[in-house]
Amino acid sequence: MDSKKYLDDISEIKNMMSRSSRFISLSGLSGILAGIYALIGGYLGYLILYPSSWKFDTYEEMELSILSVAAGVVFLAVITAFILTYRKANKSGEKIWDASSKRLLANFLIPLVTGGIFVLLLIRLEYWVLIAPATLIFYGMACLNASKYTLGDVRYLGITNIILGLFSAYFTGYGLWFWILGFGVCHIIYGTLMYFKYDRK
Repeated sequence: MDSKKYLDDISEIKNMMSRSSRFISLSGLSGILAGIYALIGGYLGYLILYPSSWKFDTYEEMELSILSVAAGVVFLAVITAFILTYRKANKSGEKIWDASSKRLLANFLIPLVTGGIFVLLLIRLEYWVLIAPATLIFYGMACLNASKYTLGDVRYLGITNIILGLFSAYFTGYGLWFWILGFGVCHIIYGTLMYFKYDRK
């Protein structure tokens, strides 16, 4: 009995240390919804990029439409993630803004913001074929970097997106489809797995 109690105490201490160093209230459902938003955005992107779908008077109008769709997808994904993560944190008694969540956010944003600036430069120089690979690779790096401060499963989403980004850079002309696969399908699969692994407990 003493041995079992000792092991239980050790396990509880490890859990407490993990909770204090990692933000574990990420919502799997937010990943699913982010994937759905990305699929919708990918469909709209397809309509914009292929002349047989929508017509634009100028190149700038098409560029602005693509950026608007991308910004809309990001905005909806961020707002959804915040709301659902906030609700989950409240249920589990975890603070949404503490040392662990600050470390998570900082390590996620550094590669992400860097990638965002890089993508804006690509747009400025009209290197369109590199935009999808760049967004996938930098987002994957952001997930990989942040995984040290949250659920370890996030690293697999990051690695998958990095690999897809590299394939996208090689198979130029299929960037939109790799983007849909990485941000849409992979997010839905990841979010579903996380929902059943963590959220339903």
